[in-house]
Amino acid sequence: MLNWIQQFSILLFLDNNGYNAPVGNYECLAGIGGQEVVRPSDGDALIHLQEWHDTRQDWLFGHICYDYKNKLESKLSSNHTANTHFPDISFFQPEIVVYINRDRTKLCIESLKLTPDEVYDQILQSSEIKETALPQINFQQRILQQEYLGIIDTLRKHIEDGDCYEINFCNEGFCENVTIDPVTVFHKLNTISPAPFAAYYRLEDKHLMSASPERYLMKQGSKVLSQPIKGTAKRGTSAAEDEQRKTELQTSIKERAENVMIVDLVRNDLARCCEVGSIAVDELFKIYTFPQVHQMISTVSGQLQTGKPFTDAIRYSFPMGSMTGAPKIMVMQLIEKYEKARRELFSGTVGYITPDGDFDFNVVIRSLFYNAGTQYLSYQTGGAITYDSDPQQEYDEMRLKAWALERSFMLKA
Repeated sequence: MLNWIQQFSILLFLDNNGYNAPVGNYECLAGIGGQEVVRPSDGDALIHLQEWHDTRQDWLFGHICYDYKNKLESKLSSNHTANTHFPDISFFQPEIVVYINRDRTKLCIESLKLTPDEVYDQILQSSEIKETALPQINFQQRILQQEYLGIIDTLRKHIEDGDCYEINFCNEGFCENVTIDPVTVFHKLNTISPAPFAAYYRLEDKHLMSASPERYLMKQGSKVLSQPIKGTAKRGTSAAEDEQRKTELQTSIKERAENVMIVDLVRNDLARCCEVGSIAVDELFKIYTFPQVHQMISTVSGQLQTGKPFTDAIRYSFPMGSMTGAPKIMVMQLIEKYEKARRELFSGTVGYITPDGDFDFNVVIRSLFYNAGTQYLSYQTGGAITYDSDPQQEYDEMRLKAWALERSFMLKA
């Protein structure tokens, strides 16, 4: 399927990679072809999104960039140069929807033009993606190590002064004038780092290749659910060391402090659109294991207010607290001041809305971004800074996350 969809200029391919998480609807889901129906030029795009769906009740696939925050809060701006040029928000009505159910027992095809049998035959006729070597790429760092360490100390001073409690700080790795095959890159990344919210997204000449482990926001019926990640530990080299690192992460006072602050932020965000008293913390400090790292993940849920648009859940919780910090407006202003690159789609979201109005959106992290027109390839990685943060450890965590992306261009086929 992944090889077959390359012919289309607009598509979103989502892969759960076999993770048996407590909630989820699809093992694999793709929205393919079609045209954009929601764009930044539509005024309040979330209102337009809601009205479009209310009228047509069809599938929608698309993205919201981190910089859409500026439309939601007048005090915010994004002044760094845009390099990948994803629009701040875009959703498309697909011509074809293909999905494998959660139990992996059914393949379903919905199509506006071709018959499902024709689509199925075309998929079967496509060859599998071959394991080929990727170009050797040396990424430049937007912020070098010594400056990065100094900024962490400055952010700790902001926390000491009471400006904020926690701030997510990130750095860009990039290269220019590079030619890649985005589908091959995604396939390699998804093989090395399979994740439950993996995504390949194409919007004309702009490409996202994501190995995201994090859910931003999901809606099932009247229930909304968010699963922020805060807390990271490197995998061990043996089973015993792996268990030791999981235990250290589970019991770390610093990591728990980071996590609970974001849980409180998510609870407050969802309370703005949910019924009074319905907010619950379903999981707190649960450790999930991925190929390169262990992650501390919590789950927060609530019941949407009756009669309110489902887009309110996005309006009042975006950008996700795990990628900002607290208090939200202040830290986003500090992020703009101290980071050196525009986030664009990084720490934004991609996902889908069903004809019934349910949705699921990821957090765009552990991702590569490529503009085929300008031949610009980049990623961003970082972490949550608290007063107890050690600058060198924060730098090492940022580089660990970056290495997981860079190594796709270091391995032989």
